[in-house]
Amino acid sequence: MGQPVREYLLTLCVTAAVTYLLTGPVRKFAIAAGAMPEIRARDVHREPTPRLGGIAMFGGLCAGLLVASHLTNLKSVFADSNEPRALLSGAALIWLLGVLDDKWGVDALVKLGGQMVAAGVMVLQGLTILYIPIPGVGTYLPSPTQGTLLTVALVVITINAVNFVDGLDGLASGMVCIAAAAFFMYAYRMWFGYGIEAAAPATLFSVVLMGMCLGFLPHNMHPARIFMGDSGSMLIGLVMAAGAVSVTGQVDPDLLSLKTGGIREATHSMVPVYIPLLLPLTVIAVPVADLILAIVRRTWNGQSPFAADRGHLHHRLLEIGHSHSRAVLIMYFWSALIAFGAVAYSVNNASMWIVLGIVLLSAVGLVLLLLPRFTPRAPMWAQRIVPPRYRRIVRPEPADAVAGESAEGVREERDEAREAVAAGLHGATAIGERSRFVDRCRADSHH
Repeated sequence: MGQPVREYLLTLCVTAAVTYLLTGPVRKFAIAAGAMPEIRARDVHREPTPRLGGIAMFGGLCAGLLVASHLTNLKSVFADSNEPRALLSGAALIWLLGVLDDKWGVDALVKLGGQMVAAGVMVLQGLTILYIPIPGVGTYLPSPTQGTLLTVALVVITINAVNFVDGLDGLASGMVCIAAAAFFMYAYRMWFGYGIEAAAPATLFSVVLMGMCLGFLPHNMHPARIFMGDSGSMLIGLVMAAGAVSVTGQVDPDLLSLKTGGIREATHSMVPVYIPLLLPLTVIAVPVADLILAIVRRTWNGQSPFAADRGHLHHRLLEIGHSHSRAVLIMYFWSALIAFGAVAYSVNNASMWIVLGIVLLSAVGLVLLLLPRFTPRAPMWAQRIVPPRYRRIVRPEPADAVAGESAEGVREERDEAREAVAAGLHGATAIGERSRFVDRCRADSHH
């Protein structure tokens, strides 16, 4: 089992390194190409920032898949399944659409149509939902039309959820990386824990997606030097959706039932992350909730559901007093809590400790959410390894103390200063009395 872990780690590092190294040249290219739109009313950054970061992320995706196809254990994924090629085809289409939108702008309905086309291309190459396990009932086999519609819907929902949440520096890439890590843990357990080879593509997709986000994140943290744009947000959304479809609809629950003792037990044990319609809601619940609230809000106000505004969750965090970085960290916290909580519950849904832990962490998250003026500070021993905004503020000492003088000497100098002032006042009084005496003498002599 150690060999597959090393291969996954190598794929992760290569994907992250290629994405990181390409982002710098892509930033220069975006500036030269004029892919720096003016600041809009809903934006939170103050200076025009280049987009097209998705170019570097797509390069990392290609590099990761290329390396994985030559590794001993992972190359079987390409030999036994057509899903990697389906992913690459859909990713190329959605990435090209995003690049056009970042540079010239594309109508919302055109983008929606392009997303459906990309999802349809993946379906035609075999990446589709084949099984839907229903808790307490068993496995439902959808017809080809139903499977296609469910797959396209899941892909479009996930793409737009990620695209909607991409409003703060490092927010989308960090949240998707957290969700990808949860996907990897679940899919890896399916493959090597239960021996179900159909979960292998989803495990690979999750690792590549983590590498894409980790490689781009250093350039995108606040203050961001480059944005991923729609070319990046739609790309990582599609990769995540491909992993969800693969691990959800390609794994036959009958195989899992042989390991867990029965179809109902197997289905029940996988409820949090197995049902296609529930999967994106649990793993990326925060962006999906933001998407639903945005559609309801805009429709209620008589606007188009695709009209941009400043009513997203991250905008509201800023409005109640949270800083940019703290708002991002809060969104990270909730995403990790929901994603990893769902995975932990799928492993052992009979443990009350997992439920109590999730409830306790939820309470902590609510406290942090409602305390915008709370500023976390790192301990003294960690001052050199944390960003400056989390370091303790050391009050500057008086200049005389810095010069090495003792506190007693400072007090003596202050006493001398007071005596000098008093002497000066006394001297001024004496001079005044003398002046008045001279005036009286001159007046007497005159008379």
